[in-house]
Amino acid sequence: MYTVTNEVRNLPERMHSSALTPALLTLLAGLIVTSVLFVSSRRLEHDKIEASFRKNAEICLQTVQHELDEAVMALGAINQLFVTNQTVSREQFRIFTRPLLDRYPHVLNFNFHRMVSQAERPAFEAEQRKRYPDFAITEVDGQQRVTARSRQHYRVVDYIEPMQGNEAAFGLDAGFQSEQAAAMQRAADSGQAAASGLFRLAQEKGRQRGFLVLMPVYRHNASLHDAASRRQALLGDTSAAFRAGDLIGQILAKTRLANPTDISISVYANAASDDQYLAFRKGSKAMPAMHDGILPRWLFYNQPGTASMPLQVAGTPWHMTVSAAPEPFYKANNNALYALIASALLSLLAAAYVYTLSSRSRRIQSLVQLRTAELRLSNQRLNDDIAARKKTEHRLQILESAVQSSANTIFITSASAPDYGIEYVNPAFERMTGYAAHEAIGCNVRFLFRDDQQQDGLKNIQEAVRNRREGHAVVRNYRKDGTLFWAEIYFAPVRDEAGQVHHFVVSSHDITANKRYQAELEFQAGHDVLTGLANRNLLGDRLNQAITEAACHGHPVWIISADLDRFKFVNDTLGHKAGDMLLQVVGNRLQQAVREFDTVARLSADQFVLVLQERGDAPLTLATIEQIMEAVAQPLSIHGYHFQQKCSIGVAIYPADGDDPEMLMKHADIAMYRAKESGRNNIQFYAESMNARALERLRLEGDLRNALERDEFLLHYQPQVDLRSGRIVGMEALIRWQHPTLGMIAPDRFIKLAEETGLIVPIGAWVIRTACAQNRAWQLAGLGYLRVAVNLSAIQFAQQDMVKSIAAVLQQTGLAAQYLEIELTESLIMTDVEHAIGILRDLKALGLQLSIDDFGTGYSSLSYLKRFPIDVLKIDQSFVRDITVDPDDAAIVATIISLAHSLRINVIAEGVETAAQLAYLQRNHCDEMQGYYFSRPVPADAFERILRQDKSLPIDAAGAVRSG
Repeated sequence: MYTVTNEVRNLPERMHSSALTPALLTLLAGLIVTSVLFVSSRRLEHDKIEASFRKNAEICLQTVQHELDEAVMALGAINQLFVTNQTVSREQFRIFTRPLLDRYPHVLNFNFHRMVSQAERPAFEAEQRKRYPDFAITEVDGQQRVTARSRQHYRVVDYIEPMQGNEAAFGLDAGFQSEQAAAMQRAADSGQAAASGLFRLAQEKGRQRGFLVLMPVYRHNASLHDAASRRQALLGDTSAAFRAGDLIGQILAKTRLANPTDISISVYANAASDDQYLAFRKGSKAMPAMHDGILPRWLFYNQPGTASMPLQVAGTPWHMTVSAAPEPFYKANNNALYALIASALLSLLAAAYVYTLSSRSRRIQSLVQLRTAELRLSNQRLNDDIAARKKTEHRLQILESAVQSSANTIFITSASAPDYGIEYVNPAFERMTGYAAHEAIGCNVRFLFRDDQQQDGLKNIQEAVRNRREGHAVVRNYRKDGTLFWAEIYFAPVRDEAGQVHHFVVSSHDITANKRYQAELEFQAGHDVLTGLANRNLLGDRLNQAITEAACHGHPVWIISADLDRFKFVNDTLGHKAGDMLLQVVGNRLQQAVREFDTVARLSADQFVLVLQERGDAPLTLATIEQIMEAVAQPLSIHGYHFQQKCSIGVAIYPADGDDPEMLMKHADIAMYRAKESGRNNIQFYAESMNARALERLRLEGDLRNALERDEFLLHYQPQVDLRSGRIVGMEALIRWQHPTLGMIAPDRFIKLAEETGLIVPIGAWVIRTACAQNRAWQLAGLGYLRVAVNLSAIQFAQQDMVKSIAAVLQQTGLAAQYLEIELTESLIMTDVEHAIGILRDLKALGLQLSIDDFGTGYSSLSYLKRFPIDVLKIDQSFVRDITVDPDDAAIVATIISLAHSLRINVIAEGVETAAQLAYLQRNHCDEMQGYYFSRPVPADAFERILRQDKSLPIDAAGAVRSG
């Protein structure tokens, strides 16, 4: 064009110098002008078509991006529902999502994925079946839904709206799908929304692929400072499902490019234009540009260049291409054709005019483009400002909606003293307090406390407000109708840009139910659940108080131990429910038979204890106790059976029979057992002549000598669990005596007697032989190679052939020595240290494991401890019991673990009964544990079931025991 223009400019000189005839010059000039005019017109038309196409493509892209962002923001609103509320019911989820589904018709569904562990799966499925009888966690196998296979965790579709049409996704384990798993991992680690790749949705009946946008839901009040803590706090996620083709098609229907048939649009769920990521396509694949020949193609064809533009879907890059098919130039505009025909007829003068007009048009076009660019820039800046303002307004709307929808009371007060007037309350405030908004606004918050202004929590609030800082308190509030409710309040100052506090925002929630539950727990801590009478703890306090008061005033206190006669018969014949009813009736009768200041307690199944205080105006006599017996013996009817329940009563009197509660209780029990031995249904006052313990000793000693021959002994086994793997690595064998008349007798009732009589030697040998044989039998049954621990008494330890006898047992049973552990007490090995070291080395030479039992209760010397060939220290349960409440015990346990590890000795903690105790031991790197938290000592058949079930402690990836 520049060359042609120069030629036109030089045309007068050529005309003057040319020898051609004027006709030839006119023809030549006409052809030149015609060519210039045609090329210029085509250039203008092509540029205009190109600009229009690009503008429409950008509008299309902005529309798609805006609609996708709106859908993600809708998901964010649902996610805020879970952030704001600690629990969200299915109905709340349905109500909340209904308007969002109406507003965004291209959303297939909104749902909530709940994280469910393998251990929680049975309870979760059982709870769901209450509403959906056929419910089960499922997965997709090929084209069918099947019951989900066992895995460590499931991401289950728990809530889904709308349910109609999406039934196939309800209960589906989404965790097995790689597309969702990768997106969920990104969302959980970042705390932001993430989009999955394209995949076939479970509810999809056609061949169209879809995708999910997910946002994580974390546990309330959890620390979310890094990716690891977010994974730990993850409860699940909210998500929105889309059919990719339908979604893009509905959005594009709003744009100018949706209707023309010669426009091709492709959207890819990836940054690359690869058909495997194709989400939507209108028309054919992007049309390739036509190449120039001798003349440029744009002279005769209109074909704008392909527009390739990036998209962002919840942080995932997408890609959109728009292209148009080529068409002859005259189909869009005939101006160039007309100009070509007209210019051929013009004279040399007309050619010069056209050239001048063309030059002017170029200048105007440049100016127009310049002005257009400036206007586009201004328009973009204006659009950015509008978008930012809309985003801010949207956030404010979400915040206002969240505050309005919050179940917690939220109100805002002025920071101006002394009024601190309320300026805003949310609907929850009106529901909780009974005051309408117009009644509360302008009032000081003190009106909620009425005359109860001396609360400690209220003083904390006042101090925090004066200091312009955040605060938290638990206070008593009063509703408009005067009813009291407990509220937990959190408040914080609102500061301006200068840091000055101008308002306080207050959030509170009703904890009255928690307070009632706490009071109920406190009551249950001191009372028997069945009868409502005092339990052993409260009885001890009441008895101490009675003794203290009696010591001051010099009057006696009667302690009465009452045991129901033949109560076991009622339990066995009428059932435990009838027995419970009987205990309740008796407890009520005993309570009515005594005075208001007397105490009635239930200690065991059928044993009651009464504490009667003598007052000057109310002396205690035998008639008093007889009235109690008569009250118990009143006829009663249970389940249609009429009978009289009688009792045996033993009485101990302070101070004649003792001066401390334990002794008085013991003496009252002795007297009560004497009453039972005397034929039941009578009263016995404690006397020194009562020698029930000696009688029991004589009887037990005689029965103990025959118990081994009669095969009355049996072993119970308590598991020992490794705290790193959570698996059972050993067990302790504990002897029990199944007495033919006295029933199961615990070791503490006969072991000492066996030691005093020397019977402990044959009994101990039986224990070692039986434990070894049983352990070997379990090994042969394929139940694992565990060590079994057996206690060794001092008398056994002193036997000359003790080491040989253990070696013989191992040979007879076939048990490898490494699977037998001998437990010794501290006092035993410290009696004669040198002798003990020699025996321990002999035992160790057999290959046995050696441990010190009840470590910490004796007097081990560190200098000797390192000389003993010990493998294990067992921390006594007296220290483990209080490690979570007693700093001294906690320090002792931590020290023992550190000491043992420094000597390369493993540590087992005994008597672990709570999760808190277990957590403390794990934090301090204790090696193993045993206790009721994992299992009580159980018979051999029950222990075998534990092994076959492969019971273990649930250990998470961080090595800590998971709760629940």
